[in-house]
Amino acid sequence: MTALPPDHPLVTLLHRHRRVLLLGAPGSGKTRLAGAAAARLAAEGTPCRCLSTDPGLPGIGPPGALSLGAWHGDRWRLEALAALCSLDAARFRLPLAAAARRLAAAAPPGPLVIDAPGLVRGAGAAELLMALASACDAGALLTLAPEDEPPPLADECRALGLPRARLAPAREARHPGKEARRQRRTAAWEAWLAGATEVALPLDGLAVIGTPPPRAAPEAWRGRQVGLLDARGDTLTLGEVMELDGDRLHLRAPSLEGGACTLVMRDAHRDGEGRLATAAPRRPVAATPAAPELIAPLATTGHPDDPRPVVRLEAATATLVNGVFGDPLLHLRLHRQRRQLLFDLGDAGRLPARLAHRVGDVFISHAHFDHIGGFPWLLRSRIGDYPPCRLFGPPGLAGRVAAQVDGVLWDRVGDKAPRFEVAELHGERLERWAIVAGRDARRLADAPAPDGLLLEASGYRVRAVTLDHGTPVLAFALEPAAHARVRRERLAAHGWPPGPWLGELKRRMLAGEPAAPIALPDGRTRPAGELAAELLEVAPGERLVYATDLADTPSNRARLIALARGARALVCEAPFLEREADQARDTGHLTARACGEIAAAAGVERLVPFHFSRRHADEAPTLYAEVEAGAQSVRRGAGAS
Repeated sequence: MTALPPDHPLVTLLHRHRRVLLLGAPGSGKTRLAGAAAARLAAEGTPCRCLSTDPGLPGIGPPGALSLGAWHGDRWRLEALAALCSLDAARFRLPLAAAARRLAAAAPPGPLVIDAPGLVRGAGAAELLMALASACDAGALLTLAPEDEPPPLADECRALGLPRARLAPAREARHPGKEARRQRRTAAWEAWLAGATEVALPLDGLAVIGTPPPRAAPEAWRGRQVGLLDARGDTLTLGEVMELDGDRLHLRAPSLEGGACTLVMRDAHRDGEGRLATAAPRRPVAATPAAPELIAPLATTGHPDDPRPVVRLEAATATLVNGVFGDPLLHLRLHRQRRQLLFDLGDAGRLPARLAHRVGDVFISHAHFDHIGGFPWLLRSRIGDYPPCRLFGPPGLAGRVAAQVDGVLWDRVGDKAPRFEVAELHGERLERWAIVAGRDARRLADAPAPDGLLLEASGYRVRAVTLDHGTPVLAFALEPAAHARVRRERLAAHGWPPGPWLGELKRRMLAGEPAAPIALPDGRTRPAGELAAELLEVAPGERLVYATDLADTPSNRARLIALARGARALVCEAPFLEREADQARDTGHLTARACGEIAAAAGVERLVPFHFSRRHADEAPTLYAEVEAGAQSVRRGAGAS
């Protein structure tokens, strides 16, 4: 590595203050700059060290840890490390600061560069900056930021009261991108485990700290990163869990010297693609729930600023944009996909225009105003060079969409006119139209819709059933594709390292191609089906069902229960209290009790009641109580039978 000139600001700060904290965004070149400064000091005969505090992609040592290194020759040589077992510096700020304090105290006298995580925005970044400066006894601060941008955390930097300098990042410095970071992180973890051996430890003989999964869920331990500490709390090594077998914990870890007294585990693990990543929080599920779990916001006063219910699934996150009292509008963000979905299109004032650019498909239950009144927001936001947005709904939707589009003068948009493809469900057939602003609507070829299948895309499908509300209304089911998990203990038994070949294996199996050849790391080739039988566990996707504005009739109940059977989550209307059953019947809606009965009869795991009448803004607890009573009544009836 090329050394810095003797008068470089970082070299000058290290000569004067010994301990310098480097602050900058990811990809700003902090780690490279630290190495170049160490090379300059080494050329002067002064040893220099670096404390790497970014567990997500450290410049020294394995990911998931803080590391202390000394410059030796042309690279850092690891001297000590402290296991964090997380890649998220913001989430575990206190353990990170404690680990930094421990390593900084162990550093011999002399220049020390403190390479901070690339957090430069928000409360977490501000707190971490202050904590690191104190924990490491920093004597000066160097910030890397472009000259035409305001410095990050300017007030916090000023509050430290340290001598400061600022540099623009090198021209070649740039953010590597999330995927490149994941690849580099996984490669660094693989390098750390190179030559690792299997270690079996009695778990009851260790103090287990951090955020480990419950012992009753051994499958959640597989692939987790762990740290082993001695009696003083110093890190002996980091490893990866192969299996939890009763009290015996089987690890892959570099050679372990000394007796381990403590095991630390947080949220770093191997994901389904074999990459080192952050595990989602584990949500315990009752073995035999008494009723569907009610998902409700913290407060339900009917105020627009109330919290909004959120449903998190393995493949998606769904948010009721307007809460439980506002217009129906469910925003669904698909994980690991660029396109986003909307179910119904009520008041869209809380949504940014940029979200409309990422919405690929909108599913409209029917065209009452509170379900389609947000279309002008979508229409205006789609002016530009965007692909057609697809809209799905009941018969008559295309004409209503075309009428709204035709209500605007489009003489100046040219090639940037909004474009839509509208599909109406007629039995098991889709009638389709192309609607382009400023042009006449054009009929497209019909498409089959077997069993109500509206859309089949990469990784998910959307299905619908027609219900009665005095007008045809669609209820929708999002059906994510099955997902596969690698059985790490089987992989380790074969001695095969994780890698992209596992992703190929899963893709082939989920695509129904068991005969496809898979190239193994040892150079051999085997059919995907044979390997999957040994290495994979395949689970169905978590389904979400959305239903609103339906009369409480036997036919509607039967259709909706069939659609929602066994779903992970049901988002279902519950506008009226039981004392208003006559009004619910006259207007073609459900009562809260009927909502609970349908959810329980369908066996859904989670229920999000919504579309509450605003007249009940002060009676939200009563609505939820009646939903719960309806669900419980079905459970009691099933038990009695």
